Amino acid sequence: MADGVQELELQPGGTNGVINGVPTQKFKHYRWWFRVAVYIIFLISGQATATLLGRLYYDKGGNSKWISTFVQSAGFPILIPLLLFFQPTTTTSAASPPPTTTTLLLLYLFFGLILTGDNLMYSYGLQYLPVSTYSLLCATQLGFNAVFSFLFNSQKFTSLIINSLFLLTISATLLAVHSDSDNPSKISKAKYIIGFLCTLGASATYSLYLSFLQLSFQKVIKSENFRVVLELQIYPSFVATCGCVVGLFASGEWDMLKQEASDYEKGSVSYIMTLTWIAIAWQICSIGILGLIFEVSSLFSNVISTLGLPVVPVLAVVFFGDKMDGVKAISLILAIWGSGSYVYQHYLDDLKLKNDMKTRILVSANEASHNV
Repeated sequence: MADGVQELELQPGGTNGVINGVPTQKFKHYRWWFRVAVYIIFLISGQATATLLGRLYYDKGGNSKWISTFVQSAGFPILIPLLLFFQPTTTTSAASPPPTTTTLLLLYLFFGLILTGDNLMYSYGLQYLPVSTYSLLCATQLGFNAVFSFLFNSQKFTSLIINSLFLLTISATLLAVHSDSDNPSKISKAKYIIGFLCTLGASATYSLYLSFLQLSFQKVIKSENFRVVLELQIYPSFVATCGCVVGLFASGEWDMLKQEASDYEKGSVSYIMTLTWIAIAWQICSIGILGLIFEVSSLFSNVISTLGLPVVPVLAVVFFGDKMDGVKAISLILAIWGSGSYVYQHYLDDLKLKNDMKTRILVSANEASHNV
């Protein structure tokens, strides 16, 4: 699951069963790549859409930290109908029993509280920092995730993966340093420090969250179906949404939302629709993130997320009339190159697995012929 090995394992049984199982395993292999491609599309499209709409929200008069935190998790109800199409697995073994209900509840509560705090820190950072500084600090999550993946997920680093991390970090950094932003002098020193620490803390927390998710898939949940991906998105999002509602009322921002909606430049209807589609986009992005963690690894999920950073300026050219210059183009090329390097490493791993599988089949066939 973490590196596609499960999709290439040989079927148990005699020699005939192994040989006859090859087409099935090949079909599973292609299905695995198809699922990864779909999750990548979900992540990049959801992240880009949510970011662009979030920019629209702030540009047109939005100013609530808690509502911007709320919409990052409040779209989970749209995923609930999908649970009807993906039934829970019933196959269990004594060596790998399913987690208890108490364990799952504690897991959902833990991840939900992490999401609440992480999303709030990102909201503070976006409000108190220039866009360039905020983007630069967000790019550090790839480095944090590399460290946490090594510590908690036994991530192995090859030259291609290191090259990928380097190129993607340079791409995001180049874009962040070049991007237009507000004058930092307009921000008080105290707020600037708060925004800096919150964004850096959010990047580290989010990277730790991704590594813990992968660890949960491998050590706690131990189930290989899309339903567990949905459940691990829906239930923690419910906890995070409840936490945001408490924050909305405790901070007093709830009383200001009606005024904020009426003062929104495009009108109250546009205000509601903007927040609604931000919530939907973040859920699509989250499914992509969890799916990639489930199928590949948390580091790969973060690599694709970093690839999406230069995609936003390109879309901003189309939808917001931003200028597309050479620096943005180079940033996009570096991001594609870096992600391609990581994907190529997985391609090489798959080739090695296929060769190992063929070797095992030939050895099994030879042993069977000698026995005869």
